[in-house]
Amino acid sequence: MRFLRVGPFGAERPALLAADDETRAYDLSGLTGDIDGAFLERLLDEGPERIGTLLAQGALPVLDLAGQRIGAPVARPPKVVCIGLNYRDHAAEAGAEIPAEPVVFMKATNTVVGPDDEVLVPRGSGKTDYEVELAVVIGRTARYLASPADADAVIAGYAVSNDVSEREFQLERGGTWDKGKSCETFNPLGPWLVTADEVGDVRRLGLRLTVNGEPRQDGSTAGMIFDVRHVVWYVSQFLVLEPGDIINTGTPAGVAMGRADKPYLQPGDVMELEIDGLGRQRQVLGKA
Repeated sequence: MRFLRVGPFGAERPALLAADDETRAYDLSGLTGDIDGAFLERLLDEGPERIGTLLAQGALPVLDLAGQRIGAPVARPPKVVCIGLNYRDHAAEAGAEIPAEPVVFMKATNTVVGPDDEVLVPRGSGKTDYEVELAVVIGRTARYLASPADADAVIAGYAVSNDVSEREFQLERGGTWDKGKSCETFNPLGPWLVTADEVGDVRRLGLRLTVNGEPRQDGSTAGMIFDVRHVVWYVSQFLVLEPGDIINTGTPAGVAMGRADKPYLQPGDVMELEIDGLGRQRQVLGKA
């Protein structure tokens, strides 16, 4: 199933995308107030059968998506956990050693916006950068998972994420990475939360990003150093993961910081990104 949230910022309606038509969805407002941690936990516990039955009975109102804003597919997550340098080619372009363990940092939860919302270049920024990433959406509380094999039971689904970054703030201004990652609008998410049964092999998904139509990133999750299961298991050893949490799992090569010409983002630029089976995003850059 593919879940989404439709409507103005702060007033989105939970919905289920039609299986055969991406312009049509079904309103889930009668079942849940939002696509949030409580809904995701119930979804994992009960399975999709209840929603499937209501859909088959014609009991879910139809939503026409034409002209409507698509919000982030998860209502404000409790946490946004990120994994740095998790693709071999990205570590190489950054001139970094392959990490012995996942590099973990956090983003502010209010960075999360819709997949096509405006992204703001921060005041004083000269090095705003892009990162297409596979996001893991947590559906059950996870603490001290015994092994990576246990990760599947706590994953509600996957989404496209853009881990927008300001490299000067991140790397040249002292302290931790967080302040270069947590500027407003710095985490477009969606358009959909896709359940694991529809995604297939998350170790073989293509990721692509263009800026103003120019290909910048073209990679595969096969290039991850630590795969999804390992990442979820590892993070659970240090943080209690809660339903609704997001884990951004790293980005392949091609970021502006890693290119010789350093083509950092400017107001008016257009980012377009996609991951196989998870949908597309498009953001126009504005000024904070």
